[in-house]
Amino acid sequence: MPLPLYLLALAVFAMGTSEFMLAGLVPDIASELDVTVGTAGVLTSAFAVGMVVGAPLVAALARDRPRRAGLLGFVLAFAAAHAVGALTTSFPVLFATRVVAALANAGFLAVALTTAATLVPPGKKGRALAVLLSGTTVATIAGVPGGSVLGALLGWRAAFWAVAALCLPAALGILKGIPAGRATAGATDGPALRAELARLARPRLLVVMLLGALVNAATFASFTFLAPVVTGTAGLDELWVPVALVLFGAGSFAGVTVAGRLSDRRPGPVVAVAGPLLLLGWPALAVLAHRPVALLALVFVQGALSFALGSTLITRVLYEAAGAPTMAGSYATAALNIGAAAGPLIGAATLRTEVGALGPLWASGLLVAAALLIAFPLRSVVTAGRGAEVLR
Repeated sequence: MPLPLYLLALAVFAMGTSEFMLAGLVPDIASELDVTVGTAGVLTSAFAVGMVVGAPLVAALARDRPRRAGLLGFVLAFAAAHAVGALTTSFPVLFATRVVAALANAGFLAVALTTAATLVPPGKKGRALAVLLSGTTVATIAGVPGGSVLGALLGWRAAFWAVAALCLPAALGILKGIPAGRATAGATDGPALRAELARLARPRLLVVMLLGALVNAATFASFTFLAPVVTGTAGLDELWVPVALVLFGAGSFAGVTVAGRLSDRRPGPVVAVAGPLLLLGWPALAVLAHRPVALLALVFVQGALSFALGSTLITRVLYEAAGAPTMAGSYATAALNIGAAAGPLIGAATLRTEVGALGPLWASGLLVAAALLIAFPLRSVVTAGRGAEVLR
């Protein structure tokens, strides 16, 4: 894999740290800004909504512009939003900074996904996606728990400052390592924007986008509210929250690494194995959450299965959108973040039910069940290996 791809992953690490770290900071933010835990959890949805809206919009605006300048601008805007968030005492202002940061993240990821596809041979999109997503999974292993520890020791604002600082070496890496060319080589000679947007009318693309969104919604529904399960249901100390996040991150890294080697040629076995196991895992986690050992073990397993299945489905989005070379990354980004926006909202709604903190885990199981019910009769779309897109 080329070095510029790893430099993009470094920036994704900084952004992934921000996106996931709220799972460990939600209770402290809620307490300091005098809102409910459910309301504070909506900050995750604000971030995701900004990415859903921003990905296609910013990708369309940036399709004919120099890719290095665009990526650098997005990273610096992301850092500035976190600096403002660290300083504010107003929940609405914090909410607004999450939306701004999301727009910057959306623009970066949409351009980065498209750029990554041009840095590798045509049949290795899944491997390129795995490298990019490794930035996110490493964030859950190191960055997110680190943010949680900072939050526990120095307050949640310290975690926001740390994310802003992380953006600086990422910006330097982009400046030094990404060629100063267009976001996609030959963008002006490729399909017109209208033709690329027309790909969204293709049922096969919509199906894999929907499945990716459902699986990601399941992931975020539970991950956002993992801290109350660890400290409440399992009865562990607050410092065990970073441990749980590390385990989830380690699992997600393992899952995306394995899936990255299979999702180009053999996505079928990944979906056939990871899907049913993920479906069983969320209810099992809810039933066994009061047992700390079982909880921590299942957190690792669910992280691996969630990212193996989710990254495979998002790779299918890139293949199905092959006719939209400058917009395919934004479609993949939108699919990921429709799920990331809906998941915390669904999870927050279940907190008010009789099952309380375990509600998000049960909701995740239902979301995965919905995905598998849709996927089963359409499995030829989901399991088509590399090269199938050229036949359509």
